[in-house]
Amino acid sequence: MSRVRLMIEIKSNQNITIHNQRQEIINAEVSCSVKYLTNRGDNNNHSLYHFLSASFFRLWINSIVKTGRMEKQITNVKEYEAIAKEKLPKMVYDFYASGSEDQWTLKENRDAFSSILLRPRILIDVSKVDLTTSVLGFEISMPIMIAPTSMQKMAHPQGELATARAASAAGTVMTLSTMATSSIEEVASAGPGILFFQLYVFRDRNTVIQLVKRAEKAGFKAIVLTVDRPVLGRKEDDIKNRFSLPANYSLRNLEEPNIGKKKDETDGSAQFCHFLGEFDPSLNWKDVKWLQTITSLPILLKGILTAEDARIAIEYGVSGIIVSNHGARQLDYVPAAIMVLEEIVKAVQGKVAVFVDGGIRRGTDVFKALALGASGVFIGRPVVFSLAAEGEDGVRKVLKMLKDELQLTMALSGCTSLKHITRHHIFTNSDRARSASSSRL
Repeated sequence: MSRVRLMIEIKSNQNITIHNQRQEIINAEVSCSVKYLTNRGDNNNHSLYHFLSASFFRLWINSIVKTGRMEKQITNVKEYEAIAKEKLPKMVYDFYASGSEDQWTLKENRDAFSSILLRPRILIDVSKVDLTTSVLGFEISMPIMIAPTSMQKMAHPQGELATARAASAAGTVMTLSTMATSSIEEVASAGPGILFFQLYVFRDRNTVIQLVKRAEKAGFKAIVLTVDRPVLGRKEDDIKNRFSLPANYSLRNLEEPNIGKKKDETDGSAQFCHFLGEFDPSLNWKDVKWLQTITSLPILLKGILTAEDARIAIEYGVSGIIVSNHGARQLDYVPAAIMVLEEIVKAVQGKVAVFVDGGIRRGTDVFKALALGASGVFIGRPVVFSLAAEGEDGVRKVLKMLKDELQLTMALSGCTSLKHITRHHIFTNSDRARSASSSRL
């Protein structure tokens, strides 16, 4: 047997830029050149103590990360959170990642998906699997859309602009937050994608009117009215960190309306603190009707968790419902959105589309939501974590990962299109309870 000796020389000569924990840019030079020598010996009894094939070696070299260390390949959406945690200041990471009070609902948002099992069908031709669908009449490439997440420039300098470009490239919807660090107009000019505008109702209704009119003028396709935040939830991590918007950023959508803003109030932190006090605690169903009088855009209500409120929403003529607990950032000890999705779908009786957000990290999660009757899902934290890790490319990768995983889940479950995903493809806790009850009879 041949004896192989490899001499490896690694030199650095490649400029890279990395975003460190304080969002500072540091430059490093990393380069690699590889040289190996292979010597064959006569001693066939000598053990082969090193062997690296050329193909393996090339993969090894290509896996060197920007810092010069061996790269851990990102294989799923969840892995981006650890990278974001390492890169972002603690205050910023906690703002994105944490939930309210005991954070029970935050954990439940993920755990609830694990209690739903799949029931795959076999011997079905799945050589072609179609993920396309439509939302409010707009064709999109997959039933996975981007939820509103505030202040994205804290995660990456391009912020919402990068997210909008990634959504456009993926052929799906991006929802812009009222509390964004990029303006309605800036995001609209970022690309040709389908945009929704998430709306908070402030005490000053003139501000609301201005925001809606700007969204209409900029070509946004729907208004997503958040209805579960008449007052701010209590996030203890933010209290401990004394969270404030970094002074070099501002809430761009709220600069023009200038609600109650003092002339000397110029930094982002003061602006942010002011607006938190402007949420209108008197928000009620009459305001939904009022909103319909000032816009012709379809209105989706985001934050419904009960069948009772879903039925009222239908009476008030909304165009859609997003089942959501605000990413567990408002009221703690409410159920995971996925756990109440089915009762809300049944309550609306197909009269409007029902969507869901919260805890979605896998294509199997998307499949489970669709099987429970959702028309599509929205993702939030995976977007901002991947944005922090890799900017626009990270968001693109997250959307592709989820799309690929959903396609795989559909194929392995015997579904060639979204319409083929039915309630019979899953097994839930309620199914277990019924099964146990039947067995006792």
